[in-house]
Amino acid sequence: MSKILITGATGLLGGLVIDFLLQKGIEANEISALARSEEKAKTLKNVNINIKVGDYNDYDSLVAAFKGTEKLLFISGEDLTARLSQHENVVKASKESGVKHVVYTSFQRRNETETSPLGVLAQSHLLTEKWLKESGLNHTILKNNLYMDYIPSFIGDRVLETGTIYLPAGKRKISAGLRTEYAEATANILISEGHENKVYDFTNIEAYSYGDMAKSISEITGKTIQYISPSINEFTQALTHAGVPTESIGVLSGFSVAQEQGDLDVTSTDLKNLLGRNPTTLKTFLKTVYSS
Repeated sequence: MSKILITGATGLLGGLVIDFLLQKGIEANEISALARSEEKAKTLKNVNINIKVGDYNDYDSLVAAFKGTEKLLFISGEDLTARLSQHENVVKASKESGVKHVVYTSFQRRNETETSPLGVLAQSHLLTEKWLKESGLNHTILKNNLYMDYIPSFIGDRVLETGTIYLPAGKRKISAGLRTEYAEATANILISEGHENKVYDFTNIEAYSYGDMAKSISEITGKTIQYISPSINEFTQALTHAGVPTESIGVLSGFSVAQEQGDLDVTSTDLKNLLGRNPTTLKTFLKTVYSS
């Protein structure tokens, strides 16, 4: 019987969690990976991870794959249009197959109403959390803030050329953390006890505005970087004129406005405590990106 099953195992977060489990002494034959086909999980199979074939859209495949699992890492789906029904399948299949503990990757937020600029993302997460709490399953909810890894995408790849960070995020702050550190903390939860029915805020211990980031990049590179916060309409028009895809504009706008409203300005020591050390600071991360 495999003790731990990782969904989304062929994705970045799932793969990192498996790496950390192995580093922390969990035997490969005690880990299972959910994948849509054995071919997709070939790399994991090569290191003796058990492969369970299943799909969030196929309820029966999930029930079969989850049987014998003690702890399930439920990584949220990426298909926003189908995610609600997919997540319902995962929760119900976990219950039916006798999973003992579900660890779910949710998201950080303050605003849980329909007015949230991240409303499209929010609905499926909020309902999934509700279903887990009502299911009777032991569960742990990880409220992940934005991955620090995404910050350069928001800043833009021409920031050193233009000398400007241009986002409608106002002066409010964000408390992002590295994906690798979220993954390590998640692995620590999976291999230890005492996390049943708890909610953890996966954030950094400090929060930063884009003005702070502009200052840090200026110090790192010796180039003057300014931060301009346009209105959402100005931002949309500028990016549309520059040929940025509508979907990308929507993502940038949603997260920027959420930050401007303070949704992501949440600091916590949960990640620090689970890692046993301070998380990587944003400035340290920016040095790895922008140092020549």
